[in-house]
Amino acid sequence: MKIDQTLAKHSLDEHKRQFGIDTGAIGFIEPAWKTDFSLAMDAQPTLISAPNGAIPAFLTTFVDPDVLRILTAKNAAARIYGEERKGSFVDATVVFPVVEITGEVSSYGDFNQNGRSSANTNFPQREAYLFQTVIEWGELELERAGLAKIGWASELKQASIQTLSKFMNLTAFLGVQGLQNYGTLNSPGLAPALAPAPKAYNSNASGPWITNGSVTATANEVYADIQALFIALVNQSNGNIDAESDLVLAMSPKSATALTTTNTFNVNVHDLLKKNFPKLRIETAVQFGALSSSNSQGSAAGEIVQMFAETVEGQKTVYTAYNEKLRAGPVIRDLSSYKQKATSGSWGSIVRQPFAFATMLGV
Repeated sequence: MKIDQTLAKHSLDEHKRQFGIDTGAIGFIEPAWKTDFSLAMDAQPTLISAPNGAIPAFLTTFVDPDVLRILTAKNAAARIYGEERKGSFVDATVVFPVVEITGEVSSYGDFNQNGRSSANTNFPQREAYLFQTVIEWGELELERAGLAKIGWASELKQASIQTLSKFMNLTAFLGVQGLQNYGTLNSPGLAPALAPAPKAYNSNASGPWITNGSVTATANEVYADIQALFIALVNQSNGNIDAESDLVLAMSPKSATALTTTNTFNVNVHDLLKKNFPKLRIETAVQFGALSSSNSQGSAAGEIVQMFAETVEGQKTVYTAYNEKLRAGPVIRDLSSYKQKATSGSWGSIVRQPFAFATMLGV
C-alpha cells in the first residue's frame, strides 16, 4: 500500500510538470519511518573535506601577454653633446694633439730679421674605464617565467644593455673618479659656475626659478639668467660665439618648466629665446637636476643650467666618447643554468674647447 501511494504521488508530479508545475520533490516517506531505527541509515551526515563551491582561482586567471616595463630616465648625453668612438677595446689611453699658433711682428727693414711665427703643441690625454655586468638564468627559472608569458633570457639581456648604457650616460656628465676621465660638468678648464641673479620672490636674494613646486621667478628674471650665460660665452670666446652660433641650452626637466612662464606682454621665456637666439637648441637631462630621493644622479649643490656652442670656427667643442659600446661575451653553460658577461668602455666626455661652455648653479 505504501509503495502504491508513492507511485501515485510520482504520477501526480509528472502530471503537474506537463502544465509547468514542479514542486522539486523526488519522493515521500511515512512519518513513522523517522523513528524506525531498524532501517538502514548509511547517508553521511557531515562533510569530511572542506566545504567548497568553486574551482581553483588560477583556472579563471588570464595573464596579459602585453608586458608593462618600468620606465627610467632617458639617456640624454649622446643627444645633447654628440657621440664618437675613439680607439678600441684594448686601448687604455687616448691622446689628443693640440696645436696653438704663436708669433710676433716687427718693423720692416730690407735687412731686418726680426719677427717670428711658430706653433706650440700639446698632448692632453684621457684614460678609459672598462665596466661590465653579468646575467645568469636557470632552466627552471626560464620555464617558469615562460608560464607567465615572459621571455626571461631576452629580458635579462635587455637589462644588461640598459645597465651598461645608463652608466655610460652617467660618465658623460661626471666622468670616473680616480682616472683622467671627466664629464661635461667637471672637465678641467671649465669656467667656475655663475650664480643666479637676485629674485623679487626671495626679497632680491639670489634664488631659484622654482620654489616648492611653483615657478616663482618672473619670465624676465629667468631670461636674464640665461642671458648672463650667453654674455659669459661671448666674453670667454673673444667674440667667436655670437647669437647666430649653434647654441645648446641644457637643464633639468624641472627647470625647463620655468621656460613656460609669461611676462606682462604675454610672451613666455621660450619665445624670447627663440627670437633672440634663432639656432638655440633646448635639451633636458636629470643629471642637471638637484640631488633627491627620486634623482640619485642629481647635483648636491642644486639645479644646474648649462649653455654651450656646438662648434666654434668649424671645430666641435664637445662629444661623449667610448672605446667599446657593447662587447657581449659567450653564453657559458653550466649544469642547468647559463651566464653571460657584457662589457663597455668610456672615455667620459671630451670637452675640446672649454671656453665654449658657461654654467649656472642654483637656479
